Amino acid sequence: MDLSKTGKFIAEKRKNKNYTQSRLAEILGVSEKTISKWECGNGFPDTTLILPLARALDISANELLSAKDLTGEQYRLQAEENLVILKSQQEATNRQMLALEWVVGYLSTLTFLVMIAVGSFLVKPLEWQICLIVFGFLNLFVGAMTAMKIERNVGFYECGHCHHKYIPSFKSFFFSMHMGRTRYMKCPNCGRKSWNKKRSGK
Repeated sequence: MDLSKTGKFIAEKRKNKNYTQSRLAEILGVSEKTISKWECGNGFPDTTLILPLARALDISANELLSAKDLTGEQYRLQAEENLVILKSQQEATNRQMLALEWVVGYLSTLTFLVMIAVGSFLVKPLEWQICLIVFGFLNLFVGAMTAMKIERNVGFYECGHCHHKYIPSFKSFFFSMHMGRTRYMKCPNCGRKSWNKKRSGK
């Protein structure tokens, strides 16, 4: 997606409606700076703003994503291409988030071990030892919960039996046995328990 081209298209359509950046920002409930950022090609509207922006500019969401006016067969073909692009972008984002999960997990574990070591061997006053150890456990808990939230919400799990794709309830996810990102859970579709693999897309 060419952000510069999209920005120019948004600016053109805004001017055609005789909207100032301030007025368009007011309609969408965002800041004028956000509109300016889009039009300068330094960002793209959040997915929740694509339809409202398209309606405000009297264009289709497909035209907004394509950054050009579309008609007939061209519209259909461009819609298919846009869907493929958005899906590939979502999968790339999912992979980045799952990589972030590992970073959060490792950093929180490392910080925990350092705090325990420092609190146990290098700090003398008992009060400081207790503070460091408590901080280490809190850090580990927050890091673990953050990593688990990322893993559960990004992408989906695929049933080992019926290959149904789903996002498990937090309770089912939290209490399941796991090996890496593969978890032993009950499928909401077929009702059978199996090792369900994590998928970032497709």
